Amino acid sequence: MSSNPVAETVASLMPRAKEELTELVAFRSVADFDQFPRSESEGAARWVVDALVAEGFQDVALLDTPDGTQSVYGYLPGPQGAKTVLLYAHYDVQPPLDEAGWTTPPFELTERDGRWYGRGTADCKGGVIMHLLALRALKANGGVPVHVKVIAEGSEEQATGGLERYAEEHPDLLEADTIVIGDAGNFRAGLPTVTSTLRGMTLVRVQVDTLAGNLHSGQFGGAAPDALGALIRVLDSLRAEDGSTTVDGLGGDTAWEGLQYDEERFRQDAKVLDGVELIGSGSVADRIWARPAVTVIGIDCPPVVGATPSVQASARALISLRVPPGVDAAEATKLLQAHVEAHTPWGARVSTEQIGQGQAFRADTTSPAYQAMADAMAVAYPGQEMQYAGQGGSIPLCNTLAALYPRAEILLIGLSEPEAQIHAVNESVSPEELERLSVAEALFLRNYAVS
Repeated sequence: MSSNPVAETVASLMPRAKEELTELVAFRSVADFDQFPRSESEGAARWVVDALVAEGFQDVALLDTPDGTQSVYGYLPGPQGAKTVLLYAHYDVQPPLDEAGWTTPPFELTERDGRWYGRGTADCKGGVIMHLLALRALKANGGVPVHVKVIAEGSEEQATGGLERYAEEHPDLLEADTIVIGDAGNFRAGLPTVTSTLRGMTLVRVQVDTLAGNLHSGQFGGAAPDALGALIRVLDSLRAEDGSTTVDGLGGDTAWEGLQYDEERFRQDAKVLDGVELIGSGSVADRIWARPAVTVIGIDCPPVVGATPSVQASARALISLRVPPGVDAAEATKLLQAHVEAHTPWGARVSTEQIGQGQAFRADTTSPAYQAMADAMAVAYPGQEMQYAGQGGSIPLCNTLAALYPRAEILLIGLSEPEAQIHAVNESVSPEELERLSVAEALFLRNYAVS
């Protein structure tokens, strides 16, 4: 990294950052209180509160959001007349999944092969540390030149919308000139990237019923309508022969303009087995950032072990549909439900229920904040130019903030590059990425103050 005082300060703070991230990762802060104690999330929230207080933040508060979780808020005043920047991260994490599948315990930060392993290291407890590092570096080099608001969410991974609803009920709280969402990531480690679009999503539960009860497959099979068979036909109708998503009335041929994703690199990142084809058409970037994608994420039916020779009376599935910018998630939900009903065979009874939704997001990349970030990243990543990428996932809060504060500029950066394996076993963060992005954020705040 090129020598400058901010970069030197961040480098000197990295041992402390590792200690703090170790403390924060130790909290099993999964916001599913049927699986994990509420006290673990409350402990992580209190850790963030204490960190903000120690940095001189004012009005630090635990916000009780409508979904029963807590978000942490703090305000650090800058010079009179300065712009206001909101820094976002979340302290809740995904469940560890198969703990036995982790090489080292998921809630113990462990250094291995130059990376720090543990649940939340990249997504997104590392984002909390990134914000703290950036602010400390500025305080040590002339001061923070903007007003700073920090919000650390407590239930982002659950998609229960607590912070979105709280923000709508308290619209002045998070108002800012620019919002930095620290919950995205570089396209590849070492390549500075801002995420300029997010796909939206909808979750729909489908129930198919055909019989009053299960029947003997020998006595009745061949004439009795099989609910599981009907459901399979419905689910198959959602894909074309090449695997492209086909929902009646929903377009699927948009092209992505921007950073492209090499197909062989994608196969490696996605760990596609040898000989297995990718699905869909168009470029990889088209498919994962600019077009809809349906995924069957769960089916209720008899497991293979213990199955009996029966014609199934009922079957159920949960369908996720990701929708690109420019497509209204509510309209996509209606199209998906209508498609399922139209493609259910044999007169089977079908019902659909929407259980979650988030709108897509597209940033204005021509704004002054993006130039300020590009200049900052050029210093933090010498010889590299800031790239614009999409993200196939959803961050519904972005749309809430964009609707509440239409004049605010929103940038998405973060630590979740492909090697981080967020949401999977053996999640990790690159300390080099944490260091460089903290420098970039600090320099961005300095650049933006005078833009």
